[in-house]
Amino acid sequence: MSRLTVLRARAGIVTWLCWWLLFLQQALDAALHGAPWFIWLVKLLPLALFLPGMRRDNLRSYIWLCFVCLGYFMILVQRLFVEPASPLLIIGMVAVVLLFIGAMFYVRWRARELREQRERSQLVGESKS
Repeated sequence: MSRLTVLRARAGIVTWLCWWLLFLQQALDAALHGAPWFIWLVKLLPLALFLPGMRRDNLRSYIWLCFVCLGYFMILVQRLFVEPASPLLIIGMVAVVLLFIGAMFYVRWRARELREQRERSQLVGESKS
């Protein structure tokens, strides 16, 4: 296994773990505040939309997930200014930052891996001709 494959696999694990951590943090936050169903939907649907693409290893889904993380980041920063000692908000902040970093590196390393595979297959195809 190449170094790139190991790095990509680790970034994928971090991404998935942090996705679940952020999802659970948002659900717990909504439950503790007695949020109506609409707020639950607004908090969880943006994250849930990326599950099918992430399961299919669609790099665009990971890229768009990074953009959505920025929204969660902004909201969590605002809430942390109001409640700086809230463990639930701190967990959410750590999860969203690591999710962004993990997904960003996953895309970078997976794209490089796919490019190398494509180049190898083209070289093999040319040598057979």
